[in-house]
This record gives sequence, structure tokens and C-alpha cells, in this order.
Amino acid sequence: MAKHYGMCFGVRDALAEAETVASRRPATILGELVHNEVVRERLDKAGVREGQLEAEGAPTPDVIVTAHGASDRERKRWASIGYRVTDTTCPLVRKAHAALAGLVLEGYTPVVIGKRGHVEVRGLTGDFPGAFVVLDEGEVESMPYAERFGVVAQTTQPIERVEDLLDKIRRRHPASEVVFKDTVCQPTKARQKALESLCKEVDFVLVVGGHNSNNSRQLVEKARRSGCRSERVTRSGEIDIEWFSDARVVGVTAGTSTLEESVEEVVGHLESLGGRREELPRPDTAGAFSGKKLAV
Repeated sequence: MAKHYGMCFGVRDALAEAETVASRRPATILGELVHNEVVRERLDKAGVREGQLEAEGAPTPDVIVTAHGASDRERKRWASIGYRVTDTTCPLVRKAHAALAGLVLEGYTPVVIGKRGHVEVRGLTGDFPGAFVVLDEGEVESMPYAERFGVVAQTTQPIERVEDLLDKIRRRHPASEVVFKDTVCQPTKARQKALESLCKEVDFVLVVGGHNSNNSRQLVEKARRSGCRSERVTRSGEIDIEWFSDARVVGVTAGTSTLEESVEEVVGHLESLGGRREELPRPDTAGAFSGKKLAV
């Protein structure tokens, strides 16, 4: 097991708040609370209805803003048309909103390093329609000149990618002032860092996470870049035993929206296939991996 994996405090608190609201009165969540199918099923069982942030209305008087956040404009719109709004936005996403708003207030042209169309990025740019969204060199090259750029990042982007794109922005606009506010969240950084250590100890990395979870996908991609074969599953039934045909040790990690019960189900299934958990050697240098491994 990776040293850091699975559900972060922002997702945990958002889920608890949504379930509390649903236990008291009917509620509609405006999108996916988090990008995880198991969490969505859990909310369905709690009676939470599904809606869309951009819709003109909802089937219940109570609506819930997801952990990914929303623009102030959308929050105010829902309140202005008579809905009771519960906001489960992750505090670290709120921090990113505040950072971007502060940069705009200081006169910087806003830039978001993130996936265009992702709900978090839509929320970040919703109050600043002139913001640039970049995730590759081509998008950076298309940015016109501005005297001052203020840059933030989608909270679940790998910090290495963010730093690379920031460097590309500075090289593309050497005459511009470029100020960066690091808004990549600490849980994302911790899981990425733990994955680096995990890849040094295993032959294969299994990532437990939702099909459209950005941070889970990033874990798979990072593992592969590190030379580890890797796949992502939401449930144990998606595991193909052939993946491990020439693997001696399998590493397991999980995205920030993945329930602990999902991780345990996957690990339990691996154990049922003949695997066993073993303690890895304790680190002799700071930052080295310490945790458990599953030998197969």
C-alpha cells in the first residue's frame, strides 16, 4: 500500500455534509459530489437527487454545490431563485478561487493551468470569463501578450506538469510579469510523492478510483512514466488477473475521492487470488517508502 492514498479530508467532509442534509430533507446535488461511482451510488441510496449546476431549477428546495466548487455567480443565482444552498466545496478549492480573485483584483490577466471543461476549472473561470485555461504547450502558444499574468492551478494537477507549463508561459512571454500562486492541494502532492516511492518497490501499480476521476488518472499516468505497469479500477470485479502474470509485487494506491471500503475490497480480492500483504523495509533516509506491499 502507498504511504498516502485514498479519500482526502475535503471529499470526506463533503460526503458527510451531503448525507447529513439528505437525512433531514430532500436534496439535489448539482453535478457529481466527487468523480467516483461508488460514492454516487451511496448518495443515491441516501435519497439524494441528481441535477446540474447550469440548470434552471431542481426537483427539491435544497441544492448542494459539489466538492469541486462553483463560481460565485452560480451560487448566487441558485439562492436568488429561492433554493436553499448547501456548499460542500473543498476548502483547498476555495483557496484556489480566492487566489485567482486576488490576482485579478491586483490587475493580472488570469490563467488557470488545468483541464478545460473540468467542473473545478469551470468554477474557477466562471467569474472571470476572460481567463486562459492551459494544459499543453499548444494552449500556451495561443495565449496573446499581456503585461501581467496571474497563474493558479487546478488543485489535482501534478505539480511537475504545472511547473513545466509555468516555465513555458514565461518563455513564451519573456517581457511579461508572471506571478504564480501554488494551488495544487497537499493531498494530491502527497499521493503523487508516495506513488514515486511505491514504484521503486513494486512491479505493477493498481490505482483504485473513479472512471472520470482526474487525480486517479494522473496516478496511473505517473506510474507508467516511472516505468511501472499500471491500471485503474473502481471495483474488484474489473481486475484482470492476467495483469499480474509476470509481477511479483503489486502496489496499491487510490485517488482522493476513493472510499476506504473500495480500497479494502480490491485488496481483499487480490488476497483471495493468492496474494499476501507483507511489511516493506523501514526507510533509512527521509522520504523513502514505508508501508505494506502485496506480494502475488
